[in-house]
Parts: sequence; C-alpha cells; structure tokens
Amino acid sequence: MEKINGCIKHSPIHGPTNPMVTPLLTDLYQFTMAYAYWKAGKHNDRAVFDLYFRRNPFGGEYTVFAGLEECIRFIANFKLSKEEIAFVRGCLSPTCEDGFYDYLGGIDCSDVEVYAIAEGSVVFPKVPLMRIEGPVAVVQLLETPFVNLINFASLVATNAARHRFVAGKNKLLLEFGLRRAQGPDGGVGASRYCYMGGFDATSNCAAGKLFGIPLRGTHSHAFVSSFTGPDDITEKSLQSHEGSRLCKDFVHLTQMWLGKLKRLSSSEGVFGETNESELAAFVSYALAFPDNFLALVDTYDVMRSGVPNFCAVALALSDMGYKAKGIRLDSGDLAYLSCEARKFFYTVEKEFLVNGFGKTGITASNDLNEETLDALNKQGHEIDSFGIGTNLVTCYTQPALGCVFKLVEINNQPRIKLSEDISKVSIPCKKRSFRLYGKEGYALVDIMTGENEPPPKEGQRILCRHPFNESKRAYVVPQRVEDLMKCYWPGSADKAREELPTLEQTREHCMKQLEQMRTDHMRRLNPTPYKVSVSAKLYEFIHFLWLNEAPVGELQ
Repeated sequence: MEKINGCIKHSPIHGPTNPMVTPLLTDLYQFTMAYAYWKAGKHNDRAVFDLYFRRNPFGGEYTVFAGLEECIRFIANFKLSKEEIAFVRGCLSPTCEDGFYDYLGGIDCSDVEVYAIAEGSVVFPKVPLMRIEGPVAVVQLLETPFVNLINFASLVATNAARHRFVAGKNKLLLEFGLRRAQGPDGGVGASRYCYMGGFDATSNCAAGKLFGIPLRGTHSHAFVSSFTGPDDITEKSLQSHEGSRLCKDFVHLTQMWLGKLKRLSSSEGVFGETNESELAAFVSYALAFPDNFLALVDTYDVMRSGVPNFCAVALALSDMGYKAKGIRLDSGDLAYLSCEARKFFYTVEKEFLVNGFGKTGITASNDLNEETLDALNKQGHEIDSFGIGTNLVTCYTQPALGCVFKLVEINNQPRIKLSEDISKVSIPCKKRSFRLYGKEGYALVDIMTGENEPPPKEGQRILCRHPFNESKRAYVVPQRVEDLMKCYWPGSADKAREELPTLEQTREHCMKQLEQMRTDHMRRLNPTPYKVSVSAKLYEFIHFLWLNEAPVGELQ
C-alpha cells in the first residue's frame, strides 16, 4: 500500500485459488432476491450483513477463523460475464425485465466494504467474523460464496488446532488426508487450512506447490511387498555422504549388519530370521534416498522383522556417513510398539556406539484422531510424529460449522431476526467487537458494542452483559483491549486496508492466538465456556428492538 497524489494505492489482488469460485457459485434465490430488490427499486439500499456462527464445533469452546483471503480474492475480482448473465436469464422467469440483466452486467464490488477479524484468529459464537456493507442486491449475491468459503476452512483449521493441542507442541504433525478427502477441492483446502491450524507438513503435492506447505512422504506397503528378495536389486553401489568412498555392494553391507544384530544377546527372543523381501525393499529405498530413509515397518511383523531390517539398513547407511530418518508404524498397538522400537534403538546405540541412534524418529499413522492421540498420551508412547488423514480432513465428528449471514441494518435502520430458538436471534445494527485481556495475558471475554459507542479502555471498568440472559453480567477491568474488526476491502473508498498476509504469517498468528487462550477453554472434555457479551447500551437496544418487532398475541 502506498499514497499517490494523496490517494491510497493498494496492491492488486489475484482471483480465487479455485477457478470454480465465480459469481455463479451461489444459490438461485440470491438472484431471485436480487431481481425482486431491483424491481422494487431497493437494489441500491445500503445494507449491513454479519457473517458469524452459532456454536463451536466438535463439542469444544473455540473456533479458528479461516477462509478470509479467498473471500477477498473473490470480491476483488467479482464480475458477471456475458455468458453467466445469459445463464441466469435462462434460469429466471421470462417475465423478468431486460433492464435487470443490464444491471447485472454493470455491478462489481467497488461499492462494498468488508471488515473482518484477522484470518487465523480464535473466534467465538455470535461475534461477527465479517461485516459486509454495500448495496443490498450486490451483498446478497455474496452470501452463499462467502459462507461456503468460510465454513469448511474454519472447520478444518479448528480440527487441526484441536489435534495440535492434544498432541502437544513438540510433536511433528503430518496431514495425510488427500486420498480420503471430499474431492480435489476438499483435499487441497484441507491441506492449506490444516497447516494454518498447526500441522507441520502435508503429503499433498498440489497444496505444496500452491501454498508452499512443506511436503513429507516415503513409501507404502505396496512398495515393500513388490520385492521378492535381494536378487531384485540390480544396482547395489552407494557413494558415501562426503563423496570420497564407494560401497560396491550395499546389500552385502546391510546383510553383515543384520548378522551382527542377530548376535546381540539383548535381541535373543526378539527376532530370528527376518523377511528377506522386506529387507530388499528397505535396501532399495535407501539406495534411492540415502539421506532421507524412513521405512514402513509393519508389512510383515514390526519387532521380528521390520525394526531389525530397518536397523540393519540404517547402520549400513551410518557407515557411509548418512543418518536414517526413522520408521513408520501403521498398525497394531502403537504405544507398545513405539516403546519396544525405542528400546531396541537405544540398545543398538549402546552396543555399536552409534551416537544418536536411540533417538531415531518414530512416526505413527493408522486412522488417528483426537481420541486416539489422547489415549496414546495416557498410555505412554515414544512416537515423535503423527500422520493423520481421514478423521482430520473430513472433520468426521462434525461435518459442518453452520455459519450464517444475517441482515443487521439497512439504510441506517437496525434490523433483527427473531426466533423461538434464542440461539437463532440475531444481534442487530452495525457493531464493533473487542477482546478484553486479563492480568495474566489471557483473553477474558469478547464484547460487542454499537458502532458509535466509546470503545472499552485499558484499566477502565466496563459492564459486560449476556446478549439475551438478563442475570448473566459481570464487570471487567481489562489490562489490554484488542479491536477485532479491521478493513480488508474498502471498495472504492479512499481508506487504508489490511494487506492479506502470507499463509506462513497467518499460521504464526494462529499459534500466537491459541497461546493466549486459557487451557481450560481448550481442553477436550468439559471445556470452560468462553464468555461473549454485549455492552449495556447494546443490550438495552437489542431488547427494545425485540419488543418493538415481535407481534403481540391476543388471548380469547
């Protein structure tokens, strides 16, 4: 962003990552309403909509906000083509006037403004994630794509954050979900937002290319079972890491080390004859990737074959100046097997004086989820990395977040949506949102105020009220106040806007946000609800408008 002749010049914004995100990625009723607004002469009425959700997912008490960048990319390039307008014409009634289609051809989002919480932030029900202002017909056309772009992104980022919380900060988390994801877009989106939510890498090459996410992956059971024995290996030589030595028969070197492992007194009863075809597969893979050797050890038997075969190859690599990465467990009792493998690694280190061998990496996969991670922690394990797929990317325990897009003001007149279900009553008018922090640096409460109310101040006591429950209220003296809503799209207005951060920056922001939450809000079981409130003035206005709009019944 820079100023030219006193005007703010913004850097250009590219279109959506997914080419399917066009103005037609919407529900038909958005176009029918747009026509009805136009027909009534209301299409340019200035409307304010809030995008928010009503309940945290997965039985938790927090959500990670994601998908904002794609929304901004969408509106920055919003324009209906002639072909799209012709398609809409064919979908609507033949009685619709031609002038409406001329109107559709001329609209863009230059008169729309978007205010939002920063992507990657921890957010809570009822607090607007985005506030969209503009001509009512245009903003109505943004509803479905915005909700679509936010719903899954926030859901999967939250799922990733929850897995990270259970696994702990020091474990490597790998997203392996592409093959089980809901289609290509679900797979690529999941990889992106899992990384944002705290995962370290993905197996998804497309996501790696598009977003710069680190890639991880080695081999499958098919690779191991495709070998029948050492005769399958034709090229057996390996250059040493420093390049000064050549081992002409790496297969023989590996077999020599396997023999030494068998003679270890501590290995008696652990294994006898290992599977030769598995050993051949490991040797072949090590020859292909000597500096990145990680073996899947459960094709036949983990402790009687897989681990000793791996150790033989790893020791042979060590002779040539390479350090093996580790093993992957994909079945069985992961806690027990990881502990047994770790004991064996330390035995090898002690017996053969191979420094650091005991700390060889152990990765686990096999339909892992929050519950299994928690169970592994309670059992005690020696796993360094977790590869998680199906339960992560499909959000198996909750398939949708349930974002909504509600009109809260039109032509400066606040509007409210009523319901017998209190959770579905909207909070009217254009609002500001603040996060209040306590003495220990943790977030205490989010508070919404009317746009023109004075904002909360540090060290100044403020009354925070539950939006609908009269008895729930508390005074708070914040030690820090964070204004949550920033302008991300000013339209043609000469206003500063927030630049879209990189994925890496958004990930860092997410990790920092999660650290600012109390652990009792984050825990899996019976988390403490986080308080969302309104100011006293906004509380009074909500209930005034509620009584004003609700019809009065009559008893006979």
